[in-house]
Amino acid sequence: MGARVRAAVACASALALTTGLAACGSGSSGSGGGGSEVTIWHGYTDAEATSIRKLGDEWNVQHPDQKVDLVFDGGSDNVLQKTIAGFTAGNYPDVAYEFGSSLAPLSKQPKLVDLTEKVKDPSVNWDDFFPAVKQAATVDGKVVAMPALVDNLALVYNKKLFKAAGIAPPTADWTWQDFRNAAKKLTDPGKKQFGWAYVNDGTEDTVWRYLAMLWQAGGDLLNSDNTKPAFDSPAGLAALQQLRDMAVTDKSVYLDSGNQNYSNLFAGGRIGMLWTGPWDLGSFDQVDYGVAELPGYNGNHETIAGPDMYVLFNHSDTKSDNAFKFLTWLTSAKVHLQFAIDTGDLPLRQSETELPDYSKVYLKEHPNSKVFTDNLNNVKHTRPNIASYGEVSSAIGEMVQSVLLGQAEPQAALDAARDQVTGVLAGS
Repeated sequence: MGARVRAAVACASALALTTGLAACGSGSSGSGGGGSEVTIWHGYTDAEATSIRKLGDEWNVQHPDQKVDLVFDGGSDNVLQKTIAGFTAGNYPDVAYEFGSSLAPLSKQPKLVDLTEKVKDPSVNWDDFFPAVKQAATVDGKVVAMPALVDNLALVYNKKLFKAAGIAPPTADWTWQDFRNAAKKLTDPGKKQFGWAYVNDGTEDTVWRYLAMLWQAGGDLLNSDNTKPAFDSPAGLAALQQLRDMAVTDKSVYLDSGNQNYSNLFAGGRIGMLWTGPWDLGSFDQVDYGVAELPGYNGNHETIAGPDMYVLFNHSDTKSDNAFKFLTWLTSAKVHLQFAIDTGDLPLRQSETELPDYSKVYLKEHPNSKVFTDNLNNVKHTRPNIASYGEVSSAIGEMVQSVLLGQAEPQAALDAARDQVTGVLAGS
């Protein structure tokens, strides 16, 4: 997820922004207010931009009375701010591609289209989406978005370094102790070589790796109604202790400052293992690497997903209906699999993996994506869709960062974060 994760939480504070809609790039209008076309803001670039344009053209030829106008919004990092500003200026789109963490603040907007009843239409086949994306599209029991993208964390490892260190490749039975042992063997201070890398800038990039460990150990971030912290538990402490043992005691972890240098170091053979997603694989073309599911606690190899969403806003019932029809088509199994083939994105639906082109075309072009696709079945939790998540994430990020840097002991860091999150949730 990389930059997408970091920007997502930063965008969650954008409700305070009410002016200054930035330029949205190319497109006939950039606004959903005028005309009959459905205006869709997106941040796609490169292969994704080419594929979405191709599919948009295909739809428009087949549906001349329900045309869509695909408008590049300048990049997804700032689209929440632009969308909020558009509500004030009156030039918000009919559909915006948004990070999943943006759904909680956007769900309070009166112009948002509630999709709870719409997704019950058999043509949508809502239950076919992977559970992770369905959960992420839901806020307070309401479906407020259509899935756009899903990814997850898995273990990517350098086969050459493993062989040189005499380590067998990771298996589905790997424990955290196995992982720690491998990281120590892969670490060579003389070569400035590390066993593992962890993004330690205190942002959501720091947080979501910790959350996977917390969930594996049987813990949770917040209680069931999101009113109190729950990470101050034996599971939360075990996860922090594991991080301290590796980073401070073993010194087997490269702590990335948030500049994504870990990718270059892995590509250069200086890091043995990463926890990353399919977005990074394109940077490793020159590396003989493998992909495995995460190591686990007590047989639990749970991971975390970071779905992005298409959010609909109402200019008229007709435009909203047409927008939903397009998105239903765009995220249908056959059409989305073509998008995935073009881009390397993961399937959104379970049925995509059953289509002939999944094995014949998709996996041949993107063979390392199979583990990530299968790994979606290891997603059991989602981050809470609450407006204060950005502040909660900030507290967790500071907690993890302080432990990895050796500035705080795990229990003390856990207690401080608990108090901070308690205050945040009380204020909410």
